Amino acid sequence: MVSKRKPFHAKLLIALSWATLTAASAHAADVHVLATGALSAAFRTLGPGYERETGNHLIVSWGPSYGTSADALPMRIRNGEAMDVCFMMGAALDGQIRQGKFIAQSRVDVAQSRIGVAVMAGAPKPDVSTVEQLRNALLAAKSVAFSEGASGAYITGTLFPKLGIADQMKAKSIQIKGKELVGNAVRRGDAELGLQQISELRAIDGIQYVGPLPQEVQKTSVISVAVARDAKERAAAEALIAYLKTPAASATLEKTGLDPVAESK
Repeated sequence: MVSKRKPFHAKLLIALSWATLTAASAHAADVHVLATGALSAAFRTLGPGYERETGNHLIVSWGPSYGTSADALPMRIRNGEAMDVCFMMGAALDGQIRQGKFIAQSRVDVAQSRIGVAVMAGAPKPDVSTVEQLRNALLAAKSVAFSEGASGAYITGTLFPKLGIADQMKAKSIQIKGKELVGNAVRRGDAELGLQQISELRAIDGIQYVGPLPQEVQKTSVISVAVARDAKERAAAEALIAYLKTPAASATLEKTGLDPVAESK
């Protein structure tokens, strides 16, 4: 697990927000959240936990960190969708910060996310434990699904070419656009193999998680969060960030296939 040093002001923000997190709130806020689907499984527990602790209510809109569909987070931001806080892949969020959409001092790394493979429940599980076995499994599959987000961009732009199978995969590739998770396509039988962030695959019932990509071709992304420049509920958004850095929240992130990012002291 990589520990990434943060500026003092980000750590101070977390400490101050946590100090007031469980205090009685005079104003129960509706907190608008934009979030990568990589957090969807974790938020089934973390969302209600935050709401119980604070009395606030989360309104979450899911979408990929990259892409041009209406659900993609960059498009939601560009179109002015209501938001107080946003969870995106770090590189994508940094681009939005440079555009002035988020408060740079509020940016915090939350978790690391890796890419995995899944098949329909009951289907034979291919061996993807080595680079050669993964290559064989991809070539043997009749169809392979991936997202338009960060993992999908890596799969088509880096993984397939690195494995030397870019041309062979063109006819069998299925890109899942918007907020729909790849696991849904696998569950319906639209794709034989699904490749996406491990936490997103684990969020779907009716499929089998096969395993992660081999380390030699793995892509680890950092999920980061920041408060919107025009946030109407800034204090509540900061409290959400603080809540996700608690030990209980970190345990939930791990259970759903993510690796929490610890703050350097």
